[in-house]
Amino acid sequence: MFGLFKKKSPPPPKRPAQFPPVPDWQPDIPQPLDRIAERIRFYTNGTRDFAMFSHGTVAVLPSGLSDVDAEAHALKAIHGVFHAHPDFNPMNMKDGNILVQYNHDVTTVLLADVVEQNWTEIDTNHQRAIATSEVLMTPLGPNRFDDFGKKALFGRCYMFMDSQAPKVVRIERCDG
Repeated sequence: MFGLFKKKSPPPPKRPAQFPPVPDWQPDIPQPLDRIAERIRFYTNGTRDFAMFSHGTVAVLPSGLSDVDAEAHALKAIHGVFHAHPDFNPMNMKDGNILVQYNHDVTTVLLADVVEQNWTEIDTNHQRAIATSEVLMTPLGPNRFDDFGKKALFGRCYMFMDSQAPKVVRIERCDG
């Protein structure tokens, strides 16, 4: 009658401070863009055009796009990865590098020597590479990572950095 026994509505769920969620870690380890471009050319057998963002994230492009359309396609692709759940698929490559694939033909290359030279920092900060409130299930348990997983998380940080401030710095054309 007087509201003494009225059920209170639960408070609305709190949203993360940053949406979409992002990791806390933004590595300041420079990515050698020329070497990454060379590896992408090698991995695609020189048959695909691609756009590269400032932190080394790559968007593989459809053939025949003008530079303006190629940049627009790359920006749309990285936006699509960032504004959906950023599923990722890391793969060991025969040359010792790791290729981290995302949806929309977006990828990150982790050069083995860069990882090796910066392993202490990667190992120390890999938990900071998990996005806000993210839980990743691994064979070791939730948010527990072996060395390969730590490397993949490190690479994914660059995709997040490029997604938050996307800037295409080069467009590479295929050999054919």
